[in-house]
Amino acid sequence: MEDGSLAQGGIGTRFRDPRYAPRRLEVERRGDGTLVLTNPTAYDDRFQTANAALDHWAAVAPARSWLAERAGQGWRRVGFGEAHGMAAALAGGLRELGLGRGDALLILARNGIDHALISYAAMRIGAAAAPVSPQYGLSGADPARLNHAVGLIGPRCVYVDDAEAFAGALALPALAGLPVVASRNPGPGHVAFGRLLRAAAVENLARPEDAAKLLLTSGSTGRPKAVICTHRNMALNAAQIAACFDDPDPPAVVNAAPWSHSLGANAILHMVLHRGGDLHIDAGQPTPQRFGETVRNLHEVSPTYHNMVPAGWSLFAGELERDEALARTFFARVRVLQYGGAAMPQSVCDRVQAVALRTVGEKITFATGYGSTETGPTACNIHWVNERTGMIGLPVPGTAVKLAPDGAKFEIRVKGPQVSPGYLNAAEASAAAFDEEGFYRLGDAARLAEPDRPEAGLVFDGRLVENFKLASGSFVAAGALRTAAVSAIGGAVADAVVCGEGREGVGLLLFLNAPFCERLGDAAARAAVTAGLAGFNAAASSPGGRVARALILDGAPDPDAGEITDKGYINQALTRERRAAEVERLFASTPDPEVLVF
Repeated sequence: MEDGSLAQGGIGTRFRDPRYAPRRLEVERRGDGTLVLTNPTAYDDRFQTANAALDHWAAVAPARSWLAERAGQGWRRVGFGEAHGMAAALAGGLRELGLGRGDALLILARNGIDHALISYAAMRIGAAAAPVSPQYGLSGADPARLNHAVGLIGPRCVYVDDAEAFAGALALPALAGLPVVASRNPGPGHVAFGRLLRAAAVENLARPEDAAKLLLTSGSTGRPKAVICTHRNMALNAAQIAACFDDPDPPAVVNAAPWSHSLGANAILHMVLHRGGDLHIDAGQPTPQRFGETVRNLHEVSPTYHNMVPAGWSLFAGELERDEALARTFFARVRVLQYGGAAMPQSVCDRVQAVALRTVGEKITFATGYGSTETGPTACNIHWVNERTGMIGLPVPGTAVKLAPDGAKFEIRVKGPQVSPGYLNAAEASAAAFDEEGFYRLGDAARLAEPDRPEAGLVFDGRLVENFKLASGSFVAAGALRTAAVSAIGGAVADAVVCGEGREGVGLLLFLNAPFCERLGDAAARAAVTAGLAGFNAAASSPGGRVARALILDGAPDPDAGEITDKGYINQALTRERRAAEVERLFASTPDPEVLVF
């Protein structure tokens, strides 16, 4: 199947041209119900290492800006030529410190230009960049998390953006004796970042099969594992994403996704490098307290592509509705809006589209990518005009997706050049992650949006490992229920935690959307939640699909405690564990007046 038209989504309202390439799909239906979908689109495989793209753009467009970060009221910028020279010198400096092929550079740093440069420097000499969440090393962090990460990675050197901010982490016995490179506030014995820049430049020594990055899994279903991302995985996944577009212009991006995860590190940072684009590094976060920085940046920079987690889009919808100047700047040239990391309520998408229509007279297509750290991360994406949430798209070029029967659902499995060979020093777990045909098993379920039209795309159908049963035996698709319930409530709720395994009914712990509810008032916000869930329940077809009880929590999820991951979504299991008292309130035989009972 090939679709070369600029579809307008079948919706009637005009969409701005996202510059997508034609959609192509090959379909194999097997006798046991298995469905295999393959995208045969060719992609450019000339870059086989991560640094090959930097070498290319340094030669072709040396003065073009690649990275920008805040410096006071303005921006510090680095072009491809300057970045190439600095990364080559840093690579030489790291070799002088003893880092070499097969070693790992532990990175404790927030997103920043120095962080990017030293990452590509390590990769340039065949070493792996191993960025871990800054939450692991900042003041107040549980040292067990960093100790576990160090034990997995086995670093030979450490980089910190600010040695003072990570002083406690650097004092851990697990890091004793390792050379420490610091951009700011270096301590006794540390190596200043600037000193490495004086080393002799090193050419690109990386090989396609070398580990380029070691990225930790989220740990939401167990202790984190270290995923091996080879140079070939990274380079070809960026090429696959690029082949989804027919767009000669380099992208302009403002993004905050952390580089300790594959979404920010590979699908954003490296994708922008691969396409010769311009990335403004956003220090904001998708929380009410820290989102102001993102708004400030988007007041100044008009992106052509914008990607945020659903929590960020929920906050941004309200800002766009309130601030006409922000909306004019944001919608000036953006062609693709994208969310990832978690499912997004349809109501949030609809609110953003309403502002786009009011501001520029066009809708902007909403895409999403799908995958995991182990799949590059991008295995599927929406590469056609769309405004429906809950989709995961279709395979990116060069990728096959298998839908394998798993009870009443279909497990999604992936094969392609972007898929990791496995986990560091974990042969048994690596082998178990793949099926007999070499497809990686993600643990998610998916279904066709339209059973007779595979080209219409796949719909996310829940995490198989997160679903549970009620005491009655009724099945609860937790992820799908959470998204649908939050969408039914509308803008009053930012997110929800689904509870109820072994209970009589489903319960929700609800976090309010603070700015939205401040305008409504407490009573009206509670009424909006009650009415939204009553409407949701009226459409439910089974006990496992309706909400029996709900409790509105004070405040927001605590990111420092790990309730919010770096990618901006709620860690459901950990939040239930930390808020065990609220869960018990939710299901008490005689609920208190704050519990909503349906």
